[in-house]
Amino acid sequence: MNSRKIVRRLAAAAACTALVTLTAGCGADTGTAGTGGGTGAGGTLPEGWGTLRTSALTVAHPPGFTPQSATERSKYNAAAATLSEGGEDVGMITVQLDFTDADSAEEAAIGAEAGIALGSTLGKQSEIEVAGPGGEKEEARRVDFEFTRKGSRVKGVIVAGIDTAKKAYAVRIDAVKGKLGDGDLRRILDSLTLK
Repeated sequence: MNSRKIVRRLAAAAACTALVTLTAGCGADTGTAGTGGGTGAGGTLPEGWGTLRTSALTVAHPPGFTPQSATERSKYNAAAATLSEGGEDVGMITVQLDFTDADSAEEAAIGAEAGIALGSTLGKQSEIEVAGPGGEKEEARRVDFEFTRKGSRVKGVIVAGIDTAKKAYAVRIDAVKGKLGDGDLRRILDSLTLK
């Protein structure tokens, strides 16, 4: 590996660690989640769902999730929505744009993985496709993981890639186990559409 790639990966690790610490509230450790489908290639918006819109992509969220305004969300997130129960956040969808210097979906995923809390259980990257402009399919990577926060086990999924402006993006979905069904997770991933 050349020195440019090493520096890039170290920078990505530092940036993502700060990013995830500020945005996801990941406390302790993580574990491997089942994939549950969700290629992201559909680009469809389920009926009754909301949409997080950014300059690079859109992604749907279930009706129970509440979008955060620019003043509510972390400055590192281009969009975010939370699922609350009893005054506690039990789920979150975040979109991060141009968060690392990456030339490929694999490098973007490595940068996003660097932000997952230490002690997490991390699954391997899997190749997927997401919907692109004009119905084209774009290459992306999916990473499943788990961590424990405040005594609850949380499942997480990141989809990362390069957008049409050649910048890295990452869509992250975290939810306490049992709070977001596999079907809804699949629909979120299938709704991801690059502009």
